Amino acid sequence: MNPTAIIADDEQHLSQFLKDRLAALWPELNVVALAANGPEALRLIDDLAPDMVFLDIRMPGLTGLEVASRIDAKTRIVFVTAFDQYAVDAFDKQAVDYLLKPVTDERLTRAISRLKDKLAKNEMPQDLNALLKSLSSVLPQTKASFLRFIRASVGELTKQIPVDEVRYFQAQDKYVSVYTKEGESLIRTPLAELQAQLNPDEFWQIHRSTIVNVNAIVGTKRDIMGHTMVKLKDVKTELQVSRGYAHLFKGM
Repeated sequence: MNPTAIIADDEQHLSQFLKDRLAALWPELNVVALAANGPEALRLIDDLAPDMVFLDIRMPGLTGLEVASRIDAKTRIVFVTAFDQYAVDAFDKQAVDYLLKPVTDERLTRAISRLKDKLAKNEMPQDLNALLKSLSSVLPQTKASFLRFIRASVGELTKQIPVDEVRYFQAQDKYVSVYTKEGESLIRTPLAELQAQLNPDEFWQIHRSTIVNVNAIVGTKRDIMGHTMVKLKDVKTELQVSRGYAHLFKGM
């Protein structure tokens, strides 16, 4: 059976580049999924149990370090980082596989060789506790950033949507609808997971099924039942605010 891998990076062009280079240098490797953020990476790793994950350190929702601390010990980790000497010293000291951005074929070939050797010997992945502790101390700036882009489906097309263009998110049965001025797109990320990746100063949950971009709000009003309704700048859209979130709009 061919080995499997997941690539986790919030920059789509970088994850696709790494996938393409792996296909060229290690054609037997099956890249089963690309993750755009920490929570998605964690979910995909749990669901697909890959042999390895190429894990960017800086990602929205959960950092690569946080993902690494939560996954099954059977998955081998190759950290991908733009950080230089401090990180390299920590990686080298713990003999952990890593790739520096921009990833070169020469460095990737060396990492592939080590991974193949470990798979052939059926070596268990190394204990990362010491490394994670070391990196957390030398890289305080690896605090999780907020989500910047969302990959959403419109029919058979997958679009990359800047988060600041989203007017609101609304949970449906098995999907979450993403509404922009262009219309509706769909994602599979649960609303609670999505909320953890959004800037709370810009995106407010106003209902158990709705998160709204504060910048898209023009005002509020009461309907005939006394419910608070948020009115968006597109004029036609009104969203109900549940009682538990009505306090957010007392100043409006």
